[in-house]
Amino acid sequence: MQNNTNIQKRLEWSLLSLRVTIFIVMFVWTLDKFVNPAHGMAIFEKFYGIGGVPEMAVYVMGALQLALVLAFVAGLAKKYTYGLIFILHGGSTLSSFPQYLDAFNHLLFFAAWPMWGACFALFLLRDADTKLAFGK
Repeated sequence: MQNNTNIQKRLEWSLLSLRVTIFIVMFVWTLDKFVNPAHGMAIFEKFYGIGGVPEMAVYVMGALQLALVLAFVAGLAKKYTYGLIFILHGGSTLSSFPQYLDAFNHLLFFAAWPMWGACFALFLLRDADTKLAFGK
């Protein structure tokens, strides 16, 4: 049987790995808004039914998302940053519902589900996520 100190260390490293890997995905999605704003505009139209989003709005959303993901990876204001990441990723996951109905032509969309689960687990365990976190 392992002692509590060893379990605590493993938990801290596990939660850090979730935070960093979720950040990587969210960061690339954020960068996409700056590198290819037309792609962001197309996503809003196709998955959210919001057409005509101006390019400047994509840049503003990208800037807000960048602030969020940086605060998230730093472990700041965990209740809010982890919660917002969970909600945003959940919205993205659920907005893709039609792709799940044609599963074999959209297999990569299914990767969103375990990531959403990881976001939820990290939100629930946020107080134990202390490794390299500034918002302890």
